[in-house]
Parts: sequence; structure tokens; C-alpha cells
Amino acid sequence: MATVRICVCGDEGTGKSSLIASLVKDAFVSNKIQPVLPQITLPPTTGSPENVTTTIVDTSARPQDRTTLRKEIRKSNVILLVYSDHYSYERVALFWMPYFRSLGVNVPVVLCANKSDLTGDANTAQVVEEEMLPVMAEFREIDSCIRSSAKEQRNVIEVFYLCQKAVTHPIAPLYDHKEGQLKPACADALKRIFYLCDKDQDGFLNDQELQDFQTKSFEKPLLPDELDNIKETVAKTVPGSNKENGLDLQGFLQLNKIYAEKARHETIWVILRKHHYTDSLSLGDSFLHPRFDVPDYASAELSLAGYRFFVDLFLTFDKDNDGGLNDQELAALFAPTPGLPSSWTELSFPSTTVRNEAGHITLQGWLAQWSMTTFLEPKTTLEYLAYLGFEAPNARDLTTPALKITKPRKRRRRPGRVERNVVLCYLLGSSGAGKSSLLDAFLGRPFDPLYRPTIKPRRAVHSVELHGGKQCYLILEELGELEPAILENRAKLDACDLICYTYDSSEPDSFSHIVELRKRFPQLDELPAIYTALKADCDKTTQRSELQPDTYTAALNMSAPLHVSVTWNSISELFVALAEAATNPSTAFPKSEEPPPDRTSLYMALGATACAGLAAFMIWRRSTNSA
Repeated sequence: MATVRICVCGDEGTGKSSLIASLVKDAFVSNKIQPVLPQITLPPTTGSPENVTTTIVDTSARPQDRTTLRKEIRKSNVILLVYSDHYSYERVALFWMPYFRSLGVNVPVVLCANKSDLTGDANTAQVVEEEMLPVMAEFREIDSCIRSSAKEQRNVIEVFYLCQKAVTHPIAPLYDHKEGQLKPACADALKRIFYLCDKDQDGFLNDQELQDFQTKSFEKPLLPDELDNIKETVAKTVPGSNKENGLDLQGFLQLNKIYAEKARHETIWVILRKHHYTDSLSLGDSFLHPRFDVPDYASAELSLAGYRFFVDLFLTFDKDNDGGLNDQELAALFAPTPGLPSSWTELSFPSTTVRNEAGHITLQGWLAQWSMTTFLEPKTTLEYLAYLGFEAPNARDLTTPALKITKPRKRRRRPGRVERNVVLCYLLGSSGAGKSSLLDAFLGRPFDPLYRPTIKPRRAVHSVELHGGKQCYLILEELGELEPAILENRAKLDACDLICYTYDSSEPDSFSHIVELRKRFPQLDELPAIYTALKADCDKTTQRSELQPDTYTAALNMSAPLHVSVTWNSISELFVALAEAATNPSTAFPKSEEPPPDRTSLYMALGATACAGLAAFMIWRRSTNSA
């Protein structure tokens, strides 16, 4: 917030103007001052702990000034309500607080007992308990209370600091006085912070984790005595807690509840804001969605830091060390997030990637899944990196260092090698050609003879080792009934690295689908392609097409279709071929005919040779004649 606007209210003679004058002059103004001071604006450098501009507005309680009073109250961010004796104290509950409510304003109120110098050395705690707490209990909009004296310069600065704090660190979103509990949104935010700080996920913040939390939140470490005091305080208020184990979630929430009860809610706000929470107790949009633009023909991939983060996350939550994340482990891992990304749910995760025999996602599958997500929707990866607690070496960078942008590739007939580690291949072909079985084989799943037509697009991602030992992640996508819409979408085609045309070599009408598809969508010719004959373990049949597949591809100067079967162990060679073609697309375009030899250079060379020979002969004759 750029400005905190304080409206100072209270009965006549309570010392409102004297408080303001004492703040500005830093001394009590003994001579008579005007009844209502003009508006005063204090720059951030003058007593503003939150680096905000503070505007203080003095008001009159006279009936004839009521219209101005209403306007100023409605424009304010916080109300400073001042009383100084028993009569003005009674008016707090009888007039002022009901009046504020009647105006429909929803701003915090700071209650100030001024002229405390006139009450002698009365016990402050007793005054607070007997006078102020009953009023605060009745009117929950009262944020805090304080005693002051403009004459003795007692708590003058603190009065206006409390007003600032009531706006910059409001108690209302954090704590429910009536229930005596942290509000659900605040508790949820603190649970997520506890999760992020519990690096080893043992359910406790040990001494080192507490120190890391303290340093991140307050930029200074805890002294040994302070650390012991925190654990002692929690141990006294949480039954059954053992301070030797550290601070568990219940203890962490109890500690913050104590802060709220003792009017130290600014401490909670510092913790929340250091962990990127906004005033509405949601994570900031700029934190969840930092700017990250991917140029045309380029793609997004995880950087080394991103892969390391997801590896560490997997190993931390694989509690049974079986090499897979079961449902309970996945639920614990995604606890600080809204749940699985919607795109994962739509594609029936974890069926999109590698799983172990128990059906649990493996580390290889986990990295492949995030590689695919980053390639297809990098903003989702950035959002979940934020939820899951990725920390960049430079805090200013937020989550973007976990990603990198590949060098753009160009659409041309003979492009060079594609410099990327994640590639996308569309599987095109007629219904029943065997595309779904190909996806299952890609993920190492057994062949299922039962035919299930694909309605929605289906994806699979796995790592493939290329020739030379380099690995890349290959995404295979079957388009289902959305095939025409996707092929008409220029952005979708631009994202694709390779087309794999598939047909059932045992079904006579299968190949004609490819022929019709290429006629209908001529833009497919701009993409590298591989033709594949599936179900090669069945009897091969003649295709009802003008040209047979081998003749058709030969007419295009393309390689003949690869004959494969998902029941053969050699099926893995197809995936290597697809990955090789996607990373080196010049191998998957039509082979151009060799151009006629350029004889000009030959003639020039022969001419030069003849001239050189003639010159040598003339020199020889001249030397002979001279002799």
C-alpha cells in the first residue's frame, strides 16, 4: 500500500490535536493550538516502518461538523479513536463504535487512552485489562489499544505506528478473537510454510530448520536462548509435545497463535510475506506466474537446477525407498499445492509415463512427466515450482532459473540438428491402426488385444537413448477425435517436431487414411515425417490405395515404411528412430534428386591446364633455340 490514511476521532478535549502536534514537533506544544489541525502528510522516512506515506487527518466531534467527519472516516484506512477520561471512555461504546458501524466502514480502529499523565502512575496492565479489553471484546474491529500522553511525549510515536501496523499488518485476516483460533486461510498458509521448512519431511522443524526459517523470514539467526525459549513456550501450551524432537506442525501453529494473542501479528505478516503471501493470504500472482516468454520455434526445458529440484523432491518423499511414489507419497508431496495439475488429471496421470510393477511412478517417469509439462505448458511448471518451494540462488529470480529456453529451430526443407532435449511427435493414422498399443509399448506395458477407440488426445513420455549415448525425452501424442482441429491449428503444428504416419499393414483400408490426410492438410508437408507399418506380426495385405505404401513413399523420395509390431522386442528401435528424426529432421524430409553436375568449373580447369601446358612448351622452345 502506498499510503496509510489515519482519521483521528474522539470527543472534544481528548487531546487529538495535541497528539498530532507532538508527533510532528517531537515536543509538547504548550500554547493553545487551533481546534482542528490541517491534514498532515509524513513521508516514508519519518516513522514509517513499512516504507509507506502516512496521511493524518484531524477531525471535530461537533454536530455541525458531522458531514466532514463522515467523509473523512469513509476515506480513511484506519481510525484512531482517542479518549481521555471516564465520560469520553463511556462514549467509545455508547456512541463512537456504533457510529462507525452505522457508516458501513470496514477499517481497523486503534483505541488510545490519552492524557495518561493525569491518571498518575496507574498500572498500565490493569488499565488495559479493566478498560480496554472489555471494549475490544465487544467490538472486534478494534485492532489494538495503547495509553499515551502528548504532554510527557509518552507513546506518541507508538500510537501512530500502531495505526500504520493496523493497515499494513491487519489482525482480522489472521485471528478469530471470538473462536480464539487462527483463521483457516492463515492456518493453511502457515501449514504450507511449515511443509517447506521441514526439509527432511520428518514432521518436525529441528534446530537447523528453525534457524533456516528464522533467517529467511527475519534475515537474522536465532540466539541459543531465543531458540530454547521458543521451544519452552510451545512445550508449555501444547500437551504431549517434546521439545527435544523440535517443533511439530501443531507447535508451529500454536507459536503463531501466541503471536496473534499478544498483538504481535506483525511477526506473522513478516513470515507470510517473506514466503510470498499477499494481504488476501494467497500467493502473489507475480510469484506464481513470473514472466517467461518462449520465442517462436523455440521450446522450454528444465535446467540443471530444475532437474535437481525434482530429483530431490522425489527422493525425499519416496519414504519406503521402493523407487516409486505411491498414492500416499504423491498426496504428501502435492500437499502444499492445489493438487495435481489439471492437464495431468485430464490425461489420467500417471498412465502418461513410466511406472513400476506396482503402478507407481518411478524417478525416470517423474522427470519425464515434468519434462513434458515444461515443454507443453511451462507456466504450469513455474506455478508448481513456486508451490513446492523451489528457491533460486538469487531470490530476485523467483522460479525462472529452473527453466531454460532452447535455440529456435527453423522450418525449412533441410534444417540442421535441433538443439533440444525434449521433442514432440504426433501419431497420425486410421482408427484401429494400433496407435494406442504403440503408446503402451513405449511405456513398457504389455500388449492388450482389446480394442478401445481413443476419444480424447492421449500422450506418453519416456527417455530415449540416441546413437552416441545422448538421451532425450520423446513425447508421443495420439490426437483422437481432435485430430482435424489440432492439424488446422498453426500453433499446435509449430510445437510439433515430427509426424509419425501409422497404418495397419494387415488392414487393406488403413493406408488410404494417410493419403487423404496429407491431401486435406498440405501444411503437414512442412514437418519431417516417418512412415510406419504397424501389426507387422500379422499377415500383410494389399492396401486399397492408388499406390502401395513402398511405392507411395518412393514417389515422395522418402524412406520406405518401417515394419514393426508392439509384440516384438525390436519395437524400441522405432522409438530411437523417431527421436533421431526429431532431433535431426533433415533425415525425415524428402530426399532431393542429385542436381546435374556443373561442368563450368570442369571446363575452366581444363582451360587453365591447357594454358599452363602451352606456356611451358613455349618456354622450353625458347630455351632450346637460345642454346
